[in-house]
Order: sequence, then C-alpha cells, then structure tokens
Amino acid sequence: MSDRTLLDLKFDALRDRLTELGQPSYRTGQIWQAVYRDMAVSYSDITTLPIALRDTLAVVLPIGLPTAVAVQKSRNLRTRKTLLRLADDEAIEIVSMHYDRRHTVCVSTQAGCAMGCHICATGQGGFRRDLTAGEIVGQVLHAARICQEDGQRLTHVVYMGMGEPFANYDAVLASIRTLNDPRGFALGARSFTVSTVGLIPEIERFAGEDLQANLAVSLHAANDRLRSQLLPINSTYPLAPLLRACRSYIARTHRRITFEIALISDVNDTEACAKELIRWVRGLRCHINLIPFNPVAGTPWKRSPDAHVLRFSNLLERAGIPVTVRVRRGIEIEAGCGQLRTSKGTNDLQTPPPNNEP
Repeated sequence: MSDRTLLDLKFDALRDRLTELGQPSYRTGQIWQAVYRDMAVSYSDITTLPIALRDTLAVVLPIGLPTAVAVQKSRNLRTRKTLLRLADDEAIEIVSMHYDRRHTVCVSTQAGCAMGCHICATGQGGFRRDLTAGEIVGQVLHAARICQEDGQRLTHVVYMGMGEPFANYDAVLASIRTLNDPRGFALGARSFTVSTVGLIPEIERFAGEDLQANLAVSLHAANDRLRSQLLPINSTYPLAPLLRACRSYIARTHRRITFEIALISDVNDTEACAKELIRWVRGLRCHINLIPFNPVAGTPWKRSPDAHVLRFSNLLERAGIPVTVRVRRGIEIEAGCGQLRTSKGTNDLQTPPPNNEP
C-alpha cells in the first residue's frame, strides 16, 4: 500500500506535500506538533491552521488514526487490549501495559501472520496483509493519547503484537524513525524493541541501521528438532546460522540481544533444555526472558509449572546468564504473549458500553 495518510509521511515528506498545496513550510511544524505532541485526532483540532486548509487536508491527506472498536481491561486495570479498525475495515489488536514507572504499548505490524508458529494464536488465523508505517504509528498514538488522558506518558513501544515485524521491515523501521523524530513524538530509540522469530537477513540488515532500538529473538527451544515443531521458520533459518547472525549483530552494534523462551510444561522447560540453551548462549551479550506459556486454543500444551520455571531460571543464573521471568499480564482477556487474534470480523463487533470506555 502506498503513502496515503499524514501518518505515513515523515516530516520532510509532509513539508513537500504542503509545498505542493501552496503552503509555507512552517505549517509542517504546526501540524507535526499538533498530531505528535498535542494528540490531535482531526484537523478541526488544529486551530493554528486556517479553516480552509483544515478542510482541504481532511480530504487530500487524512490523518489516518485507527478507530477503537472494542476494549477489554484486566481485573487490576493495568492491562488493556484494544481492537482497532483500519481504513479498509481490517482489524488488529494492541495491548497497553501500565507499570509503576513504565507505560508500554505492544503494537501489531501485520493483519494476521504468515509464520504459522504453533504456540501463537495470531498465526492460526493466517496472513491478510502488511500494515503501513502510518497504521503502526497510529496504534502508538492511540495508546499515547489514552496515557495522556490518564496523566501519564507512554514510555516504551514493543513490536510484539500481531505479525512478524521483520516480514514488514521497511514499514516497521519507518514507524520507529517517525516516532523517534525529536520534532514530534520524540520517543528515544532505546525505548523501542523489535521482536522476530529469527529472520536472518533482516537481523543482519537491522544491525546496519543507525538506530539504537532493541532486538528480541523468539528462540523458544535450543535444539532444531524441537524448535522446528514450535516454529516452522526454523526449517529455513535453523539455530546455528541464527546464532551466528545474533553474534554478528552484537559485534556490530555492541548491543545486547534478548532471547525469548515461552516455557511449555514438559516440552521445553526441562533441565536438559536449559542446559542446551546454556551451551548456545554462553559468552553472548544477551538476556534471557522466560515467558510462562499462555494458553492458546487448539494447542495441547500447558503453561510450565512455577517450579519448572524456577528450576530453569536458576540453572541459567548459576551459569552466569542474565535471566528474568516475564510478569504475566492480561491473561484473562487474552492479551498475553502469543494470544492476540481477531476472531471476529469488525462488522460483527460492537462499540463497548460506556463503562468499558477509557
């Protein structure tokens, strides 16, 4: 899909578009400020612009923000899952997570996913299309506006929602650069984390970007037989070349990689699995994020018991490998890692009742 909304345009491209419309260059800064800092949702909110220009832009360059269709909140109100409708009536989900000092949004990069990972609900629904950079940016602005209404500021963006970010590489990188632009949203590069199932060419490409965003790799198993059962992409990009690409990334960027392991009871949470992982990552500048597996309909697997998670974590710690266990958030509203999907078409969904609104 080609650039078609304001959010698809970088600052300089917006200035060029306004010049085509006969507008002075300073209008660019006015619009950028209004959309990315003041959280304007329509041109009518941008009162620094002449009314005639607002009316023109609404027709020739719509802002492109998504529409919230349904909202679910966790019992403790710290996790919020929102179903968003895009301009072509496609639907995606985002998850906002609020901690004491951090406010994070998990965004989607594709409608559906083509990776077919057996531990992820999104992949079971198939792939529909890539999102544009503007559609990704719009998700972040939606979450940031909710934070602002609550008197908070969005602090982190993780590309871990629906889709494989590196399968939509150009749009993902463009969205980060737009949101990182100091003239607008100005979120620091280190506040972004991009997660991949292990697309080696894109990991190598990411290493060459002049951008200090974080990289996370969904490993989930440390032997090819088991990893291929969980992640079909392993047959294309198996562990040995994947780990070589990760070592190269660390050497080029001097940045740490996070390896994500979704622990499944009696599948990949054994002592033997932990020792396999240690052999692969020992000496790497990395961090292991253990994720107790979240239930996904249609799969036979169960979450790893707390005792198994603790044993796995302790083995890594004793080997000198940094490790954390991810706090499980929003499981009761299917907002956890691997649980995002749009099981209904947007035409079947209704706007939530007032008591479920922000």
